[in-house]
Parts: sequence; structure tokens; C-alpha cells
Amino acid sequence: MNESKPDINKVLFMHLVSMLAMSAIQQMGKLVDPGTGKTEVNLEAAQATIDMLDMLFAKTKNNLDADEEKLMKDTLSSLKMNFVETKDAEERKPRETHDKPKGNKPQTEDKSQDKAEPKSDRTPPKDPQFHKSYN
Repeated sequence: MNESKPDINKVLFMHLVSMLAMSAIQQMGKLVDPGTGKTEVNLEAAQATIDMLDMLFAKTKNNLDADEEKLMKDTLSSLKMNFVETKDAEERKPRETHDKPKGNKPQTEDKSQDKAEPKSDRTPPKDPQFHKSYN
């Protein structure tokens, strides 16, 4: 009778790994936060969660059965690949998306000003980011 009943520690271990993995995925902005209803990227928190899973895997080495070890390896591999992809995508985003909370003007205002006052005699900025002018 007890032989068909799953080992509670195995179930709890797999649940713990799954919970941490879901947290890391949410911290990478891949899942909606049920509390806020929004996706937010927090790479530092995601890295800490992945590091925690790495530590757990190291501390349980030689104490896991084949299923548990496969779950840990697959989970860590997937999370690390997603982390690198997310980090690269965040680094490619335009600078202003990272500065939004600091109170930059919305892009629509800048566009309307450019359309209202076309200037062909503009001098390029001292340290231009782009070498092509769209005037």
C-alpha cells in the first residue's frame, strides 16, 4: 500500500524547484505578475533566484534520484538560456526605455515639434549618436 504512494519529499522537492523556476521566469518578464497584472524585468532578482537553484543543486549532489537530477539540470539549463536572451534583449533596447521613470518627455511631443518646425539648417550635436540625419 505504501509502495504506490509517492515519496512526499520528492514531491515537495520538485514543487520547490518549480516554484523557484516560475519566480525566475516572472522576474525575467516572461510571465505576468498576478499581483500587479504587469510584466516587469528584474534581472538582478532573476540572477539571484537562478543562483539559489544552482546552490540547491550543488548542496543536494549525490542525494537526488534520476528524476530529480534531470529536473534540476533541465530547469537550470532553460533558465540560464532565457536569462542570457533576456539580458541581451534588454541591452539592445533604446536608452530612453530604461530612463522612462525619470520623467523624460513622451516621444509624441518630440515628433510633433519636429513636424511643426522643420529645420534644415540644424547643426549636428557635438557628440552625435547617429551619423544619418532624417531632416
